[in-house]
Amino acid sequence: MFVADYKNGEWQDFRIEPYAPLLLNPANATLHYGQSVFEGLKAYKDGDNNVLIFRPDANQRRLNESADRLCIPQIPEEIFMEGLQKLLEVDQNWIPNKPGCSLYIRPFIFATDDYLGIRPSSSYKFMIFTCPVGHYYAKPVSVKVETKYTRAAEGGTGQAKAAGNYAGSLYPALLAQKQGYDQLLWTDGKEHQYIEESGTMNVMFIINGTLITAPTTKGTILKGITRDSVLTLARESELRVEERFLSVAELKEALDAGTLQEAFGTGTAATIAHIQRINVADQDYELPEKPADSFSYRVLEILDAIKYGKQEDSHGWITKILS
Repeated sequence: MFVADYKNGEWQDFRIEPYAPLLLNPANATLHYGQSVFEGLKAYKDGDNNVLIFRPDANQRRLNESADRLCIPQIPEEIFMEGLQKLLEVDQNWIPNKPGCSLYIRPFIFATDDYLGIRPSSSYKFMIFTCPVGHYYAKPVSVKVETKYTRAAEGGTGQAKAAGNYAGSLYPALLAQKQGYDQLLWTDGKEHQYIEESGTMNVMFIINGTLITAPTTKGTILKGITRDSVLTLARESELRVEERFLSVAELKEALDAGTLQEAFGTGTAATIAHIQRINVADQDYELPEKPADSFSYRVLEILDAIKYGKQEDSHGWITKILS
C-alpha cells in the first residue's frame, strides 16, 4: 500500500509498505468525527500486458473536491499519480487477465489527530491499496424508489465521496434488501419528488429516445466519472441527452405507458448496471429485456473495449503503465 503523511502543513514521508493493519489511538479524530474521504478506480491489462488505468486524473480531482468540503488538505496531483504508479508497478501481477475482471484501487485520506474535540485535524494520512475484483453485479438489478429516508440534502455533503454519506445510507438500503431489492433510487431530501441517484451509482433513464439523468449542480449528487464518460459517448452517438431531475410521477407515468425504454446505473464498480425491476409507490414494474444493440449494452461494450486497450482511446481517458 502507498502511504503519505500530512504533518506541519505539508505532505511527506512517501512510501510503499506491505498491506497491514493500522495502529490507531482510541482518540483518533476520524473514529469520532468522520473526517474521511475516498475514491474508487480500476486498472486493467491490455493484450501486451501493459497496465491501463481509467481516468485517474478525474479521480484525483474529485478526491480533492471531497477533501475541500471536509476541511482536509488537498493531495497534490504529482503525489497521487506517482504513488499510484509506483504501487501498480509492485501490484501489477494481481491484475486479473479474465474478461470482466480488474484491479480495484482505493485511495483515501483520513484524519490522524489523537484529540477529542470538534475541529479539523492538523494531521492526516493518504493511502492507496488494491485488490482484484470480478463483476460487481452478476445479473440485472432490482431497485426501489425511496421516499422516506434521505441520502443527501442541499448544503450537505452529497457531492463529496465522504465515508459518512455511506454510513447513513446503510439502514434504508438494508430495509429494501430485506424486501428483495438490490438498491434504492434516492429522491430529493426536501420533497421526495425527484430521482437523484442510486445507492452505489448514478442512474439514467431512456424515455421516448431521450436519455435523462439528474444534474450534479445542486451539491446532492456525486459527480460520477463513469456518468460523465457515458454522457460523452451518448452525445457523440447523437442520442438526445437531458441533464434534469426526473420526477417520481414522470417515472411512474413512463412505466405505465411503456415508454421507459432503458434504466441503468453507472459507476466504477459496475460500469453499467442494467435495471430489471423498479418499485414505485409499492408497485413493481418489470422492464422488458433489452436487445443487444440497445444503448446501455453498446456503451458498456465501448467502455470495456477502451479500458482493456481493444479500442482507440480518443478521449485521453487511459493512463498506461508499461510493464
